[in-house]
Amino acid sequence: MRRRVANRTGVVCLSLFNMGLDMNDRYRLFRNFARGGSYYIQDNVTRKQESLRTKDKATAERLLNARNEAARQPAINRAIAHAYLRAADPKMITRTWQEVMKAVLEQKHGETLRRWQSAVKDPAFDCIRQRPLLDTTAEELIKLVNRGTVSTNVYMRRLHNFALDMDWLMKSIVPKRQWPRVVHRQGKAIKLAEHQRIIDREQNLERRAFYQLCWHLGGSQTDVASLFAEDVDWKHQTISYSRKKLLGRNVDPASIRFGDEVATILKTLPQNGPLFPYLRTVRPADRATEFRQRCAGLGIKAITLHSYRYAWAQRAADAGYPERWAQQALGHGSKMVHRAYARKAEAEVPTPEAWLKEIEEKALKEAEVKTIAVNFNAPNAAQSNSGQAQTAADSAALTSGS
Repeated sequence: MRRRVANRTGVVCLSLFNMGLDMNDRYRLFRNFARGGSYYIQDNVTRKQESLRTKDKATAERLLNARNEAARQPAINRAIAHAYLRAADPKMITRTWQEVMKAVLEQKHGETLRRWQSAVKDPAFDCIRQRPLLDTTAEELIKLVNRGTVSTNVYMRRLHNFALDMDWLMKSIVPKRQWPRVVHRQGKAIKLAEHQRIIDREQNLERRAFYQLCWHLGGSQTDVASLFAEDVDWKHQTISYSRKKLLGRNVDPASIRFGDEVATILKTLPQNGPLFPYLRTVRPADRATEFRQRCAGLGIKAITLHSYRYAWAQRAADAGYPERWAQQALGHGSKMVHRAYARKAEAEVPTPEAWLKEIEEKALKEAEVKTIAVNFNAPNAAQSNSGQAQTAADSAALTSGS
C-alpha cells in the first residue's frame, strides 16, 4: 500500500487502488495524524469531511464500504429509472423549469399572459430555471418560495401543478400541505375624505374622472381604464363590462346601474370610443406609480389604486347590498375572496325581533295622515279646506278600517 504524508497537516491518504475500490465511489478514506491518527472520510461530491471516530483501519474500511454501498444502490436504481423514462419520453430526463414556464406562457393570452410574463421574470426563479425537473428536491422549492414574495409562492405552485398535470413529474415534489402558507398583505380601503383630497388636487381632467369612476364602480384600474362609451347604456343608466383577467371563463359581465353623480362624470368624457384615450395606453404599473405619487404628495399612506375595490366592497356591505350582486359587480367568483375584500365593513345585523319592529314602525309611518298646509286668506279657502279635510278624514277611516 502506498502512503503519502503531508508535511504540515500530517494527513495520510490511502490509495484506493490498493484497497480494491472503484474510483467512482462517492467516499474516500484518509487518516489525519494531526487529529491523533483518526480515520476520516471525504465526500467526493460535496468535499465535506467527516471523522469516523476510530483509529482502527479494519473498522474504518468497513464504515467506508458501508457508506459507498449506501450511496451506490440509489444511483443504480436511478440509472435504471432514467433508462425507462427516456424510452417513454426522450425529454423527461433533461426537461427544465424554464421549459415548463415557456409551455405555460404558450397557453395564455391577453391579460393573463401579461401577468404570467411578469411573474416568471421573478429573480427568485433564477436558481431553478435550468434545473431538470427530476433532479429538483422539495428543499430547493421550499427555500425558493421562502426567499421570494407572495407572487413567487403562488406561481411556483402553479408551475409545479402544471408539470404534474402534463405527467412531466412522476409525483409531487412538495406535498400539497407542505407548501409554505400564502399570506397576502392586508389590503386597505381608501376613505371618502382621502379620495376627495386626491380629486380636489388633481388638475388633469381625464385622470380625475378616472379616479372618480374607480370610486363609484369599484372596478380594477385596468377594467376602468379600458371602458368604452359603448359600454354605457344611457336608457337604463347602466355600465356593463367584463373583467380582463376573467375573459374566457364564462363569467357574466358586471352590469352596474349608476345615478346622477356618475352620469355627470360620464358626460365629461368622450361619447364615442374609449372613455380614457390616454390612460388606457399606460401600463398598469405606471398608472399605479402616478397614483402613489399623488398620495405621497398629500401625505396619504398605504393606499393604492386597488384600495378603491376594497372601499367599494366595504361600502356595499355597510349598505346591506346583496352579496351576490356585490360579487358580480366586483367580478369575484368566490365568496371567500369577496368577504376578504369587505372584511372591514361596519354592517350591523339586527335581531329578528328588532327587524320586525322596524318593519312595523315603517308601515305605521307610511299610513299616517299627512297634515296639509292651507292658506285661509286665499279666495275660496273655506270651500277648498273643507274638501281637503273631508278627503283626509276619509283616508283616516279607510286606514283604521283596514
